[in-house]
Amino acid sequence: MADATNEELIEQWKNQPAPLLPLLHAFHDRDGFLSDDALRAVSDGLKTPLADLYGTVTFYHHFSRTPGGLEAPRVCTGNICCMRGGNEILETLKSQGQAATEMPCSGRCDEPVPVLTGHTTLAGTSADNLKPTPSPLPAPYPGENEECLFSNIRKEGHNTLEGYQANGGFSALTKTLSNATPEDVIETITASKLAGRGGAGFPTGIKWNAVAECDRHPKSIVCNADEGEPGCFKDRTLMDYDPYALIEGMIIAGFATGAPRGFIYLRYEYPETNALLERCLAEALEAGLLGNNIQDSGFTFHLYVRRGAGAYICGEEGSLLNSLEGKHPFPRNKPPFPVTHGFEDKPTAVNNVETLCAVPHIINRGAEWYQSLGLGEHPGTKLISLSGDIKRPGNYEIPIGLPLKTLLYDWAGGPLEGRSVQAVTMAGLSGGFLGHQILDDLTLDDPCIRSHGSFLGAGGIMVFDDTRDMVKAAHDAMAFFAHESCGKCFPCRIGTQRLTERLNSEPNNLSHEAWTEEVNDIGEAMKATSACGLGMAAPNVTESLQKYFPDQVEASTNN
Repeated sequence: MADATNEELIEQWKNQPAPLLPLLHAFHDRDGFLSDDALRAVSDGLKTPLADLYGTVTFYHHFSRTPGGLEAPRVCTGNICCMRGGNEILETLKSQGQAATEMPCSGRCDEPVPVLTGHTTLAGTSADNLKPTPSPLPAPYPGENEECLFSNIRKEGHNTLEGYQANGGFSALTKTLSNATPEDVIETITASKLAGRGGAGFPTGIKWNAVAECDRHPKSIVCNADEGEPGCFKDRTLMDYDPYALIEGMIIAGFATGAPRGFIYLRYEYPETNALLERCLAEALEAGLLGNNIQDSGFTFHLYVRRGAGAYICGEEGSLLNSLEGKHPFPRNKPPFPVTHGFEDKPTAVNNVETLCAVPHIINRGAEWYQSLGLGEHPGTKLISLSGDIKRPGNYEIPIGLPLKTLLYDWAGGPLEGRSVQAVTMAGLSGGFLGHQILDDLTLDDPCIRSHGSFLGAGGIMVFDDTRDMVKAAHDAMAFFAHESCGKCFPCRIGTQRLTERLNSEPNNLSHEAWTEEVNDIGEAMKATSACGLGMAAPNVTESLQKYFPDQVEASTNN
């Protein structure tokens, strides 16, 4: 609606569920920025205090308040893209007179460097070769076990409704609606031992059962597709090449829990994915696979895409729900938990893309089959986003329990020629670093990784070879956390800033002993008192840096 008036845009969205974000995007798209006039119109139309609205809008990275901001290039300067020339591209674009700005990791670590302009993602290794670049498909499976999530994803046309159905798509939904009760579905998911794949690892069946047992309505299914952890890009691949699996999984989740509605909260940095999902939802609705009385079963489920506007903290489920409701996206205090007091204070199951996409496969193949995909006592598979100083970066579906060296060397080809692996991150940046000293003993499962002081989390693994300055890598990681701290709680807001300062390359007038004591004191306070996982996880960076790279730390502090 490029020529729509303020009144027409307000009328289009004001009575829709979770209207604020799509309404702001509508004005942003129409004008290329959010003007004072637009904010006043939204404030009046949604009966939102203007001061609150202004504070919310300016919290997000990608809502521009200056003319032309939507089309201005935004260059990824995340950890991997900085290693591949992101800063140089940014400076070149600026020197050309473009109003280029930097943005945090935008989920293209497998094909850097991404540059957003308007609703297009460009990528390239220099400012001269940027071009529209689709998401890379996963490489052919190199393992011996069976894949689950990626079993059909490489088939041509699988992201179309016709192609998805030709590959067995929506058979799990038909099976569920015709032959199963909600209790049957929850029992199967529980027996499969499917756990949350967004990082927390909470058992999916237990979460769904808690929502199902809560007698308050309307309930909701919310897909956390705000894949903002640096080094993670697996959910983008699933949505780009298997979008109907996500839709089918969410419908089944709605049936199991008694939820008549669902929301896909999609990160801003995936504009092409946003357009694809909107198309898929429209086609599913037209085919009778969404909406009222699905497949004449009497079950109704409506599904909506709500696009974020750039804020790492919205990956935290409380912040996500506040954002969805049009509030300032601060984390929520817990308890109560979303299963009883989620979207609009009603029972809500919040699951991530990978978790929901596994559901149709489990319904079709059974709980025992899914469990058998892991190694040893570990059930199921995990998607790993691998990037950095490695020959074949990309997404890999691994059996949980796979040795890390098998992934790095046998599957991904090992480090670049003449180099060796110095460190890897776990859980994107949130798990900190693991040094080369322990890589021989590491298997990709939480018990093993936690025994070394980290965790698997969302499955983002960055590789740093022996040419990298690990103190600088730690500084860049902490600077990201400082930039993305929502500011709600003092320990995280101040602690991430102070730790970033202590990792600066400039002389800090502290002895090594004083530096160590101060950094550790700050980290302990953050872990004990921060309001959400960001502040609790950020000290993993400095703790692991000292644990695995003491010589580099000492050299940097004796300056």
